[in-house]
Amino acid sequence: MTDTHSANSSSSAADRLSAGIEELHVPEPSADAEALLLKVGFALPVIGVVLILIAYWNASGAKFVADQVPMLISGGILGVGLAIIGVGLFIRFSLARLLRFWLARLVVEQQAQTDRVVEALGRIETSLQK
Repeated sequence: MTDTHSANSSSSAADRLSAGIEELHVPEPSADAEALLLKVGFALPVIGVVLILIAYWNASGAKFVADQVPMLISGGILGVGLAIIGVGLFIRFSLARLLRFWLARLVVEQQAQTDRVVEALGRIETSLQK
């Protein structure tokens, strides 16, 4: 009677587990959004450098320092800010892609190692039974 009770409780535990897994919702990262942010991370530093160069070019044509400072501040600070944000985005999404590839490779290598260990243990077991 205990065996029947434990079989029922284990099957109900398995049922509860499968029901819990079905209810679980894990959001998948959107590859399109990640690719877009990687491209934005590549474009922002370029735009930032262009703004810095435009601000320098406009400020170099002005005769008075009072006219140069606002151009340098607006273009220079905005350009540096865009460049920093762009580099941060580019590094973040490049590293995410690299680490995902590394983790997938690690899983495949571990699975191959596990298969070799199981095969070796099977050979040892058959040699011990003889």
